[in-house]
Amino acid sequence: MKECPCTSGKAYDLCCGPILEGKAEAPTAEALMRARYSACATGNIDFIMNSNEPESRENLSREAIEEWSRASDWQGLEIIKTGKGGSADSEGVVEFKAHYMQNRARFTHHELATFKKIEGKWMFFDGEQINEPAHRDAAKVGRNDPCPCGSGKKYKKCCGK
Repeated sequence: MKECPCTSGKAYDLCCGPILEGKAEAPTAEALMRARYSACATGNIDFIMNSNEPESRENLSREAIEEWSRASDWQGLEIIKTGKGGSADSEGVVEFKAHYMQNRARFTHHELATFKKIEGKWMFFDGEQINEPAHRDAAKVGRNDPCPCGSGKKYKKCCGK
């Protein structure tokens, strides 16, 4: 059995698979978030579209979601925290980080997502992206250092203009 893309540690068939295939409903807001991530990872755009609350679906770009899904190498989902969203609740929030790569660059989508239960089914309602401060992985290039482009010139006389 293959591992679920949502990185729950469970097998796909025992985690997000039944939800994505319409054989089961997400019992919690977190379960729906995990299924939505797995839908991105597996290219199940219909699930992503249909798990949005109905009034917001007309504002979605299926093409943009499909392009993001296809162009990304999904690396894992990290649930930071949840608030409410249990089987007995009608609303819930899930803070998460979705890790992915595009063109050999690593990205993290950090969001606080709001979910609501509509007619007994959990639906994605809204999300607020959380911007984190950028950090530099490589050392800063000084003005008088050789230019990293390989020209042989000083940085200030080449790319640092």
